Amino acid sequence: MAALGWLTPRKRSATARSVLAGEAAAEAGLKSSQEIDDIGAAPAGTAEPVVPDFPVIGDARAAAFFDLDNTVMQGAAIFHFGRGLYKRKFFQRRELARFAWQQAWFRLAGVEDPQHMQDARDSALSIVKGHRVSELMSIGEEIYDEYMADRIWPGTRTLAQAHLDAGQQVWLVTAAPVETATIIARRLGLTGALGTVAESIDGVYTGKLVGEPLHGPAKAEAVRALATAEDFDLARCAAYSDSHNDIPMLSLVGHPYAINPDSKLRRHAKDREWRLRDYRTGRKAAKVGIPAAAGVGALAGGTAAAVALHRRRR
Repeated sequence: MAALGWLTPRKRSATARSVLAGEAAAEAGLKSSQEIDDIGAAPAGTAEPVVPDFPVIGDARAAAFFDLDNTVMQGAAIFHFGRGLYKRKFFQRRELARFAWQQAWFRLAGVEDPQHMQDARDSALSIVKGHRVSELMSIGEEIYDEYMADRIWPGTRTLAQAHLDAGQQVWLVTAAPVETATIIARRLGLTGALGTVAESIDGVYTGKLVGEPLHGPAKAEAVRALATAEDFDLARCAAYSDSHNDIPMLSLVGHPYAINPDSKLRRHAKDREWRLRDYRTGRKAAKVGIPAAAGVGALAGGTAAAVALHRRRR
């Protein structure tokens, strides 16, 4: 994986595991986006009539990157996924209680606690170990319909649709498993997803991750790798998130948005005159900052796809 350094001309330091996670996510996303194109997008449903001030129509070098948990969807995807697996008897009641507590805390607090998220990922990895990727993808489709479809924020969905209507790409960037994120992206009609990549051999999960969870700095690395591969101009791109943990990703683009922000991100956004929208109470979103004039796009990936892309360009 060290050979993939050509993908990430970084301006700030990042751990090797963050870089690995970001590049793996970019590869997996590129691969999954092709699958989304092949399958075709499902109807996204009715969205809230919110008209954003951008994107710039026809700007092919712009892209939009959306965090998932509490930005696009209420709650955390990993917890909803765990609930669905319990229903299918993948694990016992004790593990369900832990998932339920973590989800309740996450929704009430409205912030991402690193330890809770790590515990949830460790639990999920142990649960899926030995199962086939294709099996979990099929189950994930059912779980989306059961637990996630009704939790999409209409306001955020409208923002994403505005980018799509402008002819631009829109990508989810999330710590959730890339397979789960890809299903959500396809159901919403988005371009694709960057997510945490779980190692698999011959289509079977090993119970390990490639690098680390796509969280914090790793998200920025994934976005940077995708932008480099697709020749996006990050200064013309937009990013959306609710969490201060995503400040590295938000700071990477020219048009950052704080969506349903936690207290730390709200302060950070106001200090830097970033735009802010809050859909949690139904009130009209507050807006901060000068008008943005950027569009959308993004990309996703995993290791094999990035290597293939590099070879094709050479």
